[in-house]
Amino acid sequence: MFDRLEVFEKRYKEINEILMDPAVMCDQNKCKDLMKEQKNILPIVEKYEEYKKCIKTIEEDKELLSSSEKDIKELASSEIEESELRLEKITSDLKLLLLPKDPNDSKNVIVEIRSGAGGEEASLFCGVLFRMYTMYAELKHFKIEVLNSNETELGGYKEISFIVSGEGAYSRFKYESGVHRVQRVPETEAQGRIHTSTVTVAVLPEAEDVEVEVNPSELQIDTFRASGAGGQHINKTESAIRITHLPSGLVVECQDERSQYQNKEKAMRLLRSRLLEIKTKEQNDQLANTRRSQVGTGDRSERIRTYNYPQGRVTDHRIGLTLYKLDSILNGNIDEIVDSLITAERAARLEENS
Repeated sequence: MFDRLEVFEKRYKEINEILMDPAVMCDQNKCKDLMKEQKNILPIVEKYEEYKKCIKTIEEDKELLSSSEKDIKELASSEIEESELRLEKITSDLKLLLLPKDPNDSKNVIVEIRSGAGGEEASLFCGVLFRMYTMYAELKHFKIEVLNSNETELGGYKEISFIVSGEGAYSRFKYESGVHRVQRVPETEAQGRIHTSTVTVAVLPEAEDVEVEVNPSELQIDTFRASGAGGQHINKTESAIRITHLPSGLVVECQDERSQYQNKEKAMRLLRSRLLEIKTKEQNDQLANTRRSQVGTGDRSERIRTYNYPQGRVTDHRIGLTLYKLDSILNGNIDEIVDSLITAERAARLEENS
């Protein structure tokens, strides 16, 4: 571990020297990449400095143990005990910081919510989840941009996809991928029986152009009139875009903007991200020792959470977490769940690396 820490410390100093070079400062792209690397290394370097200071303090206090004065020896012994506890905590923090980071964590994220079993009730719950994620994004100062939606007459969604933009958006939303189950009495249920419905959430890191190369000759682009539950520009112009990626058979649509150009641009962002997901999955499948975290595989077919309205309960099945805070969670306060999932994943990874 300490060999790696020395490497990070050395690299941090190197970057400082490189950034002082006028030629590098004139190269905006290189400068940006170096500053980003430096920002990622900084927490490790700072924590390592804290570790070394703690070691030095312990060594100095140990020298005082040979003092002839009783008070000094007792004080030194007490400080050594405190410093050793602090050193244990610093060492634990360093192990966490040295865990390989998900390269997608800093990216924007594309979220797709689709109704599953339960008909109109599932569509209504799509709307509930979309509202929850919108409110969560506001709390985290992220920006929401709808890509495509298929609204129902009762105000739900058969499906809705949107981009969440902001530093670290993927790191917070990636744990939402999977099947969300709701148990409640539908508004359309006259006899007051509890129904169980499901909604599928897919979470994709937004792909950058350099990550996925799309050949225009492999695309079939169709235009059609937008459809939905309402809206002034609905069904008046053929502004909606459908893009088919012929090699993979992937189909994406966007109809929420007024112009073909805007819809095409958004559809391409969605297509690239789906292609990146396929590419990443293929790479992982080729690795014999692909890590399977205790918090789940991220597979969209995996049931991850249940929202029980009669009991006001939310249960995340991956870590066995149950919270009786349904209203608060549906109002976007999901940090307690996300933080618990992050902690569980880190613990699992530390155990794998031990």
